[in-house]
Amino acid sequence: MRILVTGAAGFIGFHLTQRLLERGDEVCGADNLNDYYDVRLKQARLAQLEGRPGFTFQKLDLADRTAVPELFQRLRPQRVIHLAAQAGVRYSLTNPHAYVDANLVAFVNILEGCRHYGVEHLTYASSSSVYGANTAMPFSIHHNVDHPVSLYAATKKANELMAHTYSHLYRLPTTGLRFFTVYGPWGRPDMALFLFTKAILEGRPIDVFNEGRMQRDFTYIDDIIEGVVRVSDRVAAPNPDWTGQQPDPGTSKAPYRLYNIGNNNPVELLHFIDVIAKALGKTAHKRLLPMQPGDVPATYADVDDLKRDVGFQPATPIEEGVRRFVDWYRAYYQC
Repeated sequence: MRILVTGAAGFIGFHLTQRLLERGDEVCGADNLNDYYDVRLKQARLAQLEGRPGFTFQKLDLADRTAVPELFQRLRPQRVIHLAAQAGVRYSLTNPHAYVDANLVAFVNILEGCRHYGVEHLTYASSSSVYGANTAMPFSIHHNVDHPVSLYAATKKANELMAHTYSHLYRLPTTGLRFFTVYGPWGRPDMALFLFTKAILEGRPIDVFNEGRMQRDFTYIDDIIEGVVRVSDRVAAPNPDWTGQQPDPGTSKAPYRLYNIGNNNPVELLHFIDVIAKALGKTAHKRLLPMQPGDVPATYADVDDLKRDVGFQPATPIEEGVRRFVDWYRAYYQC
């Protein structure tokens, strides 16, 4: 397969590209290497990929309406896995325009490229954040998600709507993946596991929001990648039972699908911190704080559709995943 992976220098994109290359796919990675977090980490990931057979890299701003179609015209990818985005809930509170450019403008450019250059399947990253104010657990793709509580979440919901439009109008098969708190080696420095590990090693207190009454469906990176690959290989198809009288949000009469990828096992944040501290052999000092704007108290993924359609359910225990991250962190930062 000739596959375009956007966000290839990012956490998930890096691991996905490795996996695709290992199975013999030809991968073009695209990334703008922005400075939302330490560019050196992105460059270090990229250095692991460059020079490998089948891999090419294009530094590219996907919001560029001229450069993106030129890339599609030159590459002619059979499939696209779109992971590039401006991430982060809290950052969206102070930098809203970054999300418009990276998550909305860029996404319509990707859709247009797929439409005009015959891409057989677009798989793209959505987020568990789209569930917003929903409190019915576990979160299901068949639930309504019309109440986002951050601009980041709203842009991810918008991506799902935009994808459906292209699936309906142009019969472009699209599949959106709602990721649930991904963690593991080479992870993002703005994520909880990275922040907590760094603070514990430095003897600093950890800020724990909502007085510690938080739960997250932490999902290990290898499980995420397995799900992405299986979903990408299963080209989205219409649901013949779909009806406008009782519209199912997760499927359509168009070739359009949505899936949750989560561990299906929410973990209390205080327990998560204890697991990190144990893996480090250190004591964690906690500072309990109120809930932050845009945050949600819990996430919990219903993955029945993923299991049924592609035969996979994430299952890496939190203790094992954290240990692997800690081993990587100590080796990478030599601490």
